[in-house]
Amino acid sequence: MMLKKFASVSGFTLLSRITGFFRDVVIAAMLGSGLLADAYFVAQRLPNHFRAIFGEGAFNSAFVPAYARALGDEGDDAARRFAGEALTLLVMLLIPLSLLAMWQMPFVIDSLAPGFAADPEKYATAITLTRITFPYLLMVSIVTLLSGVLNAHDRFATAAAAPILLNLAILAALGVAFVFPTAAHAAAWGIVLSGALQLALLGWDAHRLGIMPHLARPRLDPAMKRFFAALGPAVIGSAAAQIAIFADTIIASLLPTGGVSAISYADRLYQLPVGLIGIAAGTVLLPEMSRRFAEGQDDKAYAAQNRSMLLTLMLSAPFLVAFLMIPDVIMRGVFMRGYFTAGDAAASASVLMAYGIGLIPIVLIRSIVASFHARQDTRTPLYAAFVGIGANVALKLVLFQPLGAPGLALATAIGAWINGGCLLALALRRQWIAPDHGLWRAIIAIGIASVVLALATPSLAGLAQEFSLPYHHWAAILELVITGLSGALIYSIIAAIGWRATRWTFQR
Repeated sequence: MMLKKFASVSGFTLLSRITGFFRDVVIAAMLGSGLLADAYFVAQRLPNHFRAIFGEGAFNSAFVPAYARALGDEGDDAARRFAGEALTLLVMLLIPLSLLAMWQMPFVIDSLAPGFAADPEKYATAITLTRITFPYLLMVSIVTLLSGVLNAHDRFATAAAAPILLNLAILAALGVAFVFPTAAHAAAWGIVLSGALQLALLGWDAHRLGIMPHLARPRLDPAMKRFFAALGPAVIGSAAAQIAIFADTIIASLLPTGGVSAISYADRLYQLPVGLIGIAAGTVLLPEMSRRFAEGQDDKAYAAQNRSMLLTLMLSAPFLVAFLMIPDVIMRGVFMRGYFTAGDAAASASVLMAYGIGLIPIVLIRSIVASFHARQDTRTPLYAAFVGIGANVALKLVLFQPLGAPGLALATAIGAWINGGCLLALALRRQWIAPDHGLWRAIIAIGIASVVLALATPSLAGLAQEFSLPYHHWAAILELVITGLSGALIYSIIAAIGWRATRWTFQR
């Protein structure tokens, strides 16, 4: 059952990432890595920072377990009432925040992208574009709440499909970019349109199922007390996690024009396995473990967690090898067309390689954190996040000048290892995580397959380049496709052999 849910979320997430891929290719071709691209990436990043603090990260971590408990203990009506009260609180918080931010947008840009002030045109463009995109914060935060409600009722597909609308809306807006001042303005309006479409989709599904929450006056009942007890640390923890991303934005704005874009394009590809694998696993696992613990079925909760971590490692390892071994091939094949040059691809490739160092802990963190959030313990992940973020920000300040944009990505990767390592150590110490033989077998098999793939990748890329050269405009794409498919085949074969071989070891 859990595998089916994971496949449902991953399937729609894959479709979202595919449409997102086409969105990013079009944006790269139309904006390149210049002034407009830098301003647009800051404009789309800022509302997402605040969404991660107040919505998707903190709110969901506190809301989903509290809602699942209210649903199990008191039934549908009580759970719907609680969701309505939480919705009211969210709206009361975000409307004033959004109005204040839009009014004081020059101050916001001065604070979060101070380097833009040195270029008046970039500065003014960033202010305008961010004022356009900021209403997305309110809409997507409500979408996050509705996603939590649907997930608690084992309805994962609609919530997983909603981000597809973001990509389609931006692509549609770019398709009529000629009616806007620039393509960046068109993309910004596409973000706002997508928020309305996502809200309509999830609202329709929740209403159809009879679980749509309505605004309700908050009451300080047991469910709300549990929610607030978990929300405070979760908000602080999410804010702490965003500090590193804010630091990326602040320091990257001080780089020469194109630095913000190089980080953003690399991050787009880095987020492919993070979203497709790590977040999908965590989305399914948290309500599953919350329900199992509430029913006293701890062994089934741990079994679900082990399956989640096994799938996460198996699917993310090839991405790790690719990011470390052929980042230049990836960036050329994906983005090098239109205004996106070979120089832009090389700059982004070095950032992607640095990000790749932290891929494994990033994709596993959501599965490990579920051990704590399913027990409504949001404080421990908060402490671990502070340790990782502290190291991250300190390293950014140290690595920024000698390494530039790749230094910021490398600091993020090291911070992820520290955060994930702290969480894993604490979970093991409390016996809140219980790796079984199947997980250990997978780790060994995946490790062997990854080493073989890493050794084979340079030769595969060289042969693919030779084959692709005569095809001129298609050469970069063919090189990436041939290298990727042949690498995936080698990895799959070696991993399968390793899995069978380790079975005999663990049986003895």
